[in-house]
Amino acid sequence: MVKDKAIIVAIDLLIVVFAQLFFLITLLHLYQQNNQNMETQNTITVETTVKAPLEKVWQCWTNPADITQWNNASDDWHTPEAVNDVRPGGNFSWRMEAKDGSMGFDFAGSYDKVIPHQLIEYTIGDGRKVKITFSGNDGETKVTETFEMENEHSEEMQRTGWQSILDNFKKYTESK
Repeated sequence: MVKDKAIIVAIDLLIVVFAQLFFLITLLHLYQQNNQNMETQNTITVETTVKAPLEKVWQCWTNPADITQWNNASDDWHTPEAVNDVRPGGNFSWRMEAKDGSMGFDFAGSYDKVIPHQLIEYTIGDGRKVKITFSGNDGETKVTETFEMENEHSEEMQRTGWQSILDNFKKYTESK
């Protein structure tokens, strides 16, 4: 009788352990899906290769005085002001305006992850995520931006705008 109860207790214990294991596997799967969402769902990737060393590219990307020189998608726009605290938990705000003053907006958010000369991840004020990687090789640096799409503008318009800004960054950095 005692032996039968011990077997029942052992089986019950195994059921609890398997249930907990199943729960942990499910949580791990959900975590992995969440991390992959940015890379696979509703995202756009733009990239360029800058003919400049990684340290210079990083400096031009993160320094507010430099940001005001390259952060525009077309010649009739500019960034008159940039604030940039590049560290996890730090904030940024870049004022983007039409040069004729007809419209403008603040592109702002907070940094989630920063690995100097390698990676920047941030969340824009509207909740979308952006990931930027930097990889240097032989005096050139590849910059890749992946960002979550917004719903107001077409995918092509967003891709063109972000790529134009990245192209301006490349042109500015190479000429500096």
